[in-house]
Amino acid sequence: MPFLPPNLPTLRPCSSSSTFFKKLRFVSMADETHFNSPKTHIENDPKSAINYPVPLSPPLPLISKDIELSRSMTASSKSSLFSLCRSHVLFEDDCLLAVCKPQGVYCEAVLASVPSLLSQLDTQKKQPEFHLANRLDRDTSGVMLITKSHKVAAKLVKAFTDHKVKKTYIASCTGAAPNWQCINIESGHGRSKFGAWRVYATSDVGRKLPGGSVVRDMATMFEVLSINRQCCTKDSSELENVKEKFMVVEEKSVTDFGERKDEIVVRAYPRSGRTHQIRLHCQYLGISIKGDVKYEGVYEWKGKLYAHHELHAESLTFEHPVTGLPVVIHAPLPLWASEAL
Repeated sequence: MPFLPPNLPTLRPCSSSSTFFKKLRFVSMADETHFNSPKTHIENDPKSAINYPVPLSPPLPLISKDIELSRSMTASSKSSLFSLCRSHVLFEDDCLLAVCKPQGVYCEAVLASVPSLLSQLDTQKKQPEFHLANRLDRDTSGVMLITKSHKVAAKLVKAFTDHKVKKTYIASCTGAAPNWQCINIESGHGRSKFGAWRVYATSDVGRKLPGGSVVRDMATMFEVLSINRQCCTKDSSELENVKEKFMVVEEKSVTDFGERKDEIVVRAYPRSGRTHQIRLHCQYLGISIKGDVKYEGVYEWKGKLYAHHELHAESLTFEHPVTGLPVVIHAPLPLWASEAL
């Protein structure tokens, strides 16, 4: 007879599946209340009772998971077939190449197609060492800068790190028309417990996060260009009289997510280089970018479905890493921006 350990508890099947789903529902409700918890929480593990900062922006919407998966598959297919042509080139010399990246293409695909482009242009005999000087999100279009040597790449990396490269972006958003013409917003930035990028309080900068990283500073200036296709831009003399609003983030955003939404086009001037920075700050300000389902942007607007978010890297301004001369690179506006301005 086989050996049976004594005093084992009897395992009984659940009387119905409803009990199981009730437990799941309870866990889901607990996760939901995490966002509404006090500013700090303590991990359940008593051995690592660390007070972690709590994000001030909402978690990723459930709808974003399937849409983002579909978009990434489409982008992978598109990127595998992508190749640069002369019309993509915005600037080129012996050290640098600037191109206009289209929406829905990964940066790596753009970089991989550079040798083929330069061989067609026959600009250099020796094969350079190409490096990405800046990166754009998959669905963000606009200026992408590529270096042709390790030395130049190192200098530009330092320039970006030291915030000596000025960048501008154009974004088409929806929400309640803002009561400001220009605003400077400062906050914290980091990955939450579940790996998503979130906005944190400015006072949390430097504090440790669950994954081992820390909250870092994040600052952006926004200028309203148009509301409902009515131009709001001002010339240089008028801008001197415009009062800039300053916002230092310490609390959760209070925004109006009613049915009535305005169409707002803004120019963004990021003063730091955090991942998804402009997208996160737009969400916090209550003017999420069209098509940016990850950060509460509309998937459908006035009968149109959005396959991408409407964010464009408009310009880069920096000192040439070799000559020291000023370089200003502009990417032409996409159709959606031209129509809205």
